[in-house]
Amino acid sequence: MTLIDRGVAEGILAYAREAYPRESILLLRGKIRRGELHVTEVVIPPLATHAEAFSSFPLHLLPFDLSIIGTAHSHCYGEARPSIQDLNNFFGRVMVIIAAPFRSEKNIGVFNRSGDSIPFQVI
Repeated sequence: MTLIDRGVAEGILAYAREAYPRESILLLRGKIRRGELHVTEVVIPPLATHAEAFSSFPLHLLPFDLSIIGTAHSHCYGEARPSIQDLNNFFGRVMVIIAAPFRSEKNIGVFNRSGDSIPFQVI
């Protein structure tokens, strides 16, 4: 189970709406306790690239920060499911994907490194 603070979920959705029609990307900061992930903050990655078909950032510019537990990015077209490219660029323990129209929790998907859906709750 992954817990996402309500303000974080709303911030991810708002960031995706603002970036549209380009994809957005954010780092997720939080804690892992007894196998449960709790996302408490987002961070804009350094030198992030936002394009119409992808978003990325240079990993080598990230500071050493054990509180970064994954990434969140938007899909402007299609559904909130990871692509092969998403899985090949997986970073951290969890990937959050937000699908257009970026309006509610129904537009959010949470996935593990294998691309399997993870149950989540916005708290």
